[in-house]
Amino acid sequence: MSTVLVADDDRDIVNAICIYLKSDGYDTIKAYNGADAVDIVRLGKCDLVLLDVMMPVMDGIEAMTEIRKLSNVPVIFLTAKAEDTDKILGLNVGADDYVTKPFNPVELLARVKSALRRYQILGGAGGMNQNADNNLYCGGLCLNDSEKRLTVDGEEVSLTPTEYDILSLLMRNQGKVFSPKDIIREVWHEDPCGQENAVAVHIRHLREKIEINPSDPRYIVMVWGRGYKIGGNNG
Repeated sequence: MSTVLVADDDRDIVNAICIYLKSDGYDTIKAYNGADAVDIVRLGKCDLVLLDVMMPVMDGIEAMTEIRKLSNVPVIFLTAKAEDTDKILGLNVGADDYVTKPFNPVELLARVKSALRRYQILGGAGGMNQNADNNLYCGGLCLNDSEKRLTVDGEEVSLTPTEYDILSLLMRNQGKVFSPKDIIREVWHEDPCGQENAVAVHIRHLREKIEINPSDPRYIVMVWGRGYKIGGNNG
């Protein structure tokens, strides 16, 4: 069973998280500052790190930077709801995901499971790429274009043909924003006039299938006033 390092200077939070993790079968290690967390990663004693941002001795951002010099171990940031800049900075320095406080234990465990499975399947390789077999990758998503098949963290997910085509379009164009009209032209090959609402419905269904928390999407991100793209919160 995997071992999770829980690093937070609030001992009550650490104890609570460890209880949730142990109830789901994980072993745990505790740390109360960033420097100790880095030392534990250096010794190779953990398979995933839950890392608070605000900690003494060494904060989470600095600890994250040091951890990435040592290991590709998955790291999930624990942040306060208002700390949007910390979320972005954490992802930029190498974190795999984040969970906001106060957190839902079910969502926390789902994100731990997702990060571990993605790491085991992809060997810690993040980002998005296409391999020689024409598989498209984006975080835990793997789209096999030859078989028209999607897996999310190693588990196959059934898509309708339209959902598949929309996701394929977005994954083939990392970072590019597509307006609803663009998506209609590319996927339906029709005049987009009056059909924009159909895109929103398909995007909602896609999020329900691929996102841990569809209301806080990591993969299909809306750019306000412009449209949709793959990436953003997922790093």
